[in-house]
Amino acid sequence: KAAKLQNKYVAVSIFVNPMQFNNADDLKTYPRSIERDLQLLSEAGVDIVWLPEAQEMYPPGFQTSVNVEVISLPLEGMMRPGHFRGVATVVAKLFNVFQPTRAYFGQKDAQQVAVIKRMVQDMAFPLEVVVCPIMREADGLAMSSRNARLSETARREATVLNQALITAAEAIQSGERNVAILKGLM
Repeated sequence: KAAKLQNKYVAVSIFVNPMQFNNADDLKTYPRSIERDLQLLSEAGVDIVWLPEAQEMYPPGFQTSVNVEVISLPLEGMMRPGHFRGVATVVAKLFNVFQPTRAYFGQKDAQQVAVIKRMVQDMAFPLEVVVCPIMREADGLAMSSRNARLSETARREATVLNQALITAAEAIQSGERNVAILKGLM
């Protein structure tokens, strides 16, 4: 929707990137809802949707990758080695194919956004990275295709993080600066 407001034409790719997964079972069970995605994109007025196959993105003999060094290492990068190399590689390929003036990413994936911004700067891609706000479900959980994999209990528990952050933000806005108190509230 943000892209549609800011651009004459909007193109979207849907590609579950095998290069981002260091666990074959995770790739195999990753939620896919192509028909629903296409319906939502149609309703949003997207002009082009590209659904490449893995062999199209990574043909036989493919051996080139993009690695954004330092920013990829902590946090999720520590838990999923090679994940951000896969992200940066596929996004660089998509930028080359589409040659966009703007590319839109969700703030929910903050480290991924940081990796993409660094890559765009370092590789001099002539485009603007636009970060869109986190979209949330009615219960406050950040929208994600992976939410479908949560049990009812796990989903309920997952909302606690957002609630804790809101509580801390409200306390800070009210003037609280004591870290121990903020931690306790959270």
